[in-house]
Amino acid sequence: MSATEHPLDEARGDVPVDAASLLDDNDRVGLLAHMELMRAVEQQGDTLYKQGRIPGSFYDGRGQEAISVGATWALDSADAVCSPLIRDLGAHLVRGTDLTEIFRHYMGRENAISRGREGNVHFGDRRLGVVGMVSMLPDMMVVATGLATAFKLRGEQRCALSFFGDGATSRGDWHEAMNWAAVDRLPVIFVLEDNQLAYSTRQDRQFAVHPRERAAGYGIPAVSVDGNDVEEVFAATWNARARAVAGGGPTMIVATSMRMHGHGAHDDARYVDPALLEYWRGRDPIERYREALTERGIDLTGIAERTAERIAAAVDAALATPMADPATVLDGVFCEGEPEPLGIAGVAPWSGYRKAAA
Repeated sequence: MSATEHPLDEARGDVPVDAASLLDDNDRVGLLAHMELMRAVEQQGDTLYKQGRIPGSFYDGRGQEAISVGATWALDSADAVCSPLIRDLGAHLVRGTDLTEIFRHYMGRENAISRGREGNVHFGDRRLGVVGMVSMLPDMMVVATGLATAFKLRGEQRCALSFFGDGATSRGDWHEAMNWAAVDRLPVIFVLEDNQLAYSTRQDRQFAVHPRERAAGYGIPAVSVDGNDVEEVFAATWNARARAVAGGGPTMIVATSMRMHGHGAHDDARYVDPALLEYWRGRDPIERYREALTERGIDLTGIAERTAERIAAAVDAALATPMADPATVLDGVFCEGEPEPLGIAGVAPWSGYRKAAA
């Protein structure tokens, strides 16, 4: 390799595959159902928060459902999601996290994923290959890069995917993860949820050069997609994963969307231009996709009803579960015995994986 060549140059020549050739109608119904489930769960969570049943605050990803659902749909069962953030409930749902356990977790009840020691957004079922987040973003990008290093050293056909917001790119660990991933040509996908705001800070007050342009400085290709188009997000992630497991290195996907609510339930977002919200309201990812599938003649009957039934049953079961026992608060602080492998019970709903396994 000459001094002017970059180790990722050959990967940039890959021809991307579009979603139309990858998805069947069952996939499309599944994508819509998971986006609708995400929104309905978060609406129920907001209600429980206002009833005083969820402590702290409550966070949702309204308007961004296509990003976490579309990206995670492209992953194989052994891949790692590190980590779903406060707008990424869809990743947990696609990976198969139990709905009752999610509501138990939200309300501080005894549960299998956090045992009542956390609440709200800090959770992940490691058996399903989901690593729980911490709030110091983008710390989880560095963890994802570490996972990708392990996958590469062990010669495994696995990749790690990490979500982060535009505000996270202003921190040093974002740069460290990007540089490390590029230098070692690691199988990792970085998904930038470009939702216009870092809490209340506009992008023109965050950076002079957009992260999609900064990625080139590390030698990482950046792919821009409509973050409100679930099939476009899926296709970009599928292509990034295919290159990653083939040894092509990391990709950054820039999914442009809009945070439609405040940072959390405690934030009325009065600092957001109403005209901006109105523009993005007309680009709602669920409404657009439902309309598109209806035009394709796909039967969507019963999705809303099944979603409502599942949520009602999960909430009833969660409310019937006792709060976590304070006497056990120190249990699990340290690992006892052998650690459980990550992703031993992972699921991969994309039809392509099911067909390959048949």
